[in-house]
Amino acid sequence: MKFINNRFALLLALNCMLFGSVNAQEIIKEEVVQDTVKPAPKKGRLKVDGVVAVVGDFVVLDSDIDLMYKELEAEKVNTKDITRCELLGKLMEDKLYAHQAIQDSIIVSDAEVNERMQQQIDFFVERLGSEDKMVEYFKKKDMSSFKDELFEMIKNQKLTEQMQKKVIDEVEITPEEVRIFFSKFGEEDRPFFGAEMEIAQIVVKPVISDEEKQKVIDRLNEIKKDVENGDSFYSKAVLYSEDPGSSSSGGFYKMTRKTPFVKEFKDVAFSLEEGEISDPVETEFGYHLIYVEKIRGQELDVRHILMKPKVSKQAEADAKKKIEHIRQRILSGEISFADAARSESDEKETRNSGGLLMNPRTLETRFELTNLPSEIYTKVYELKDGEITEPFRENDPRAGISYKIMSVANRYPEHKASYSDDYLKIKDLALKEKQILEIKKWSEEKIKETYVKIAEEYQSCQFTNNWMKK
Repeated sequence: MKFINNRFALLLALNCMLFGSVNAQEIIKEEVVQDTVKPAPKKGRLKVDGVVAVVGDFVVLDSDIDLMYKELEAEKVNTKDITRCELLGKLMEDKLYAHQAIQDSIIVSDAEVNERMQQQIDFFVERLGSEDKMVEYFKKKDMSSFKDELFEMIKNQKLTEQMQKKVIDEVEITPEEVRIFFSKFGEEDRPFFGAEMEIAQIVVKPVISDEEKQKVIDRLNEIKKDVENGDSFYSKAVLYSEDPGSSSSGGFYKMTRKTPFVKEFKDVAFSLEEGEISDPVETEFGYHLIYVEKIRGQELDVRHILMKPKVSKQAEADAKKKIEHIRQRILSGEISFADAARSESDEKETRNSGGLLMNPRTLETRFELTNLPSEIYTKVYELKDGEITEPFRENDPRAGISYKIMSVANRYPEHKASYSDDYLKIKDLALKEKQILEIKKWSEEKIKETYVKIAEEYQSCQFTNNWMKK
């Protein structure tokens, strides 16, 4: 999205940084001098523990700032213009949220933390080459100590996320507030929205035989019996589940009725008692055993084991032949792409809309060209109106094997924001501004109640917010 004034740019930047906190309470006195890269102490008393800030029950170490630099660099972020003061401010904000989350009895389970930790480790290993190189890069003694430190960091991050979510969850915006927000900008100051397109697809999945389905059902029933006889559901999920998003954490998910899981899964999960295991449940992803570990009002802690029936070579060949035939019918004018999607596509989410993909970020069908997922962009960016991609095979880790064709349904050129045409985008910006103000108000209140210290070498930092209470 491209904007022509600083107000919108600042709004988006604030949203990306996810809000700040304000004020401070006390300063740690140290004999130090300020350095533009990293504060270095003069001769004299040294900080043995390297503590540079305290927020409530949490401390921020100089090494925490070093670690943030390492993480950013591992993610290929240019850190040249990122100062230690900026990172300290972000860390202090996180500690404020985490501290308040504990005061508000927000709970983060070890399983949630372990799941994200494994994802983070996998990411770093992919970037750096191996676990040994990762440990060396982050300057840790061994893998165990690296995991211990990463575990605590991720736990605090999740506390922060849940506290932020709690603060803004109740923030809503009315049509009148959206109108007032938009009216603040004169004709020349209104933002430009980038070129967009709507993309449609038709999906054909190989037909799985009843014999293969029964094999999976029988295996899941065996696992259920083993668990009822004393085996660990957690261990069974780690060993056998084919869900890449949860198998390493023993199949764990936290869910409510609003969690975007498929209907069949949610219906069964909410019908179970605490400690109960379901019979095998069929969804578009395969077959599941669902175990309800804990019920907290309308929130469930569940574990599941996903198994997928095997797809035969013949079934794959038949699916490919079917998608080729559908494509030919569309190109010949026998049927439109949208009608073919409604009658032939095996993808429930897009079938009723004529194959239109939903943008998960905006919940609209339009995608900005600059924000298209790379795997989609490479397939459609050269398509002309009315053209269709060649059939291609996709093996999704969760949905399994399928064959697809894609087409560009509509194109929308770059344009200046219109209240009627771009209402949802404008509403989203207005809501974000209101959320930022709510977070700021919350922070101003909570910082007054929270014990805070900042080391002297950082007191001259120009924080985004008034941590120094000046």
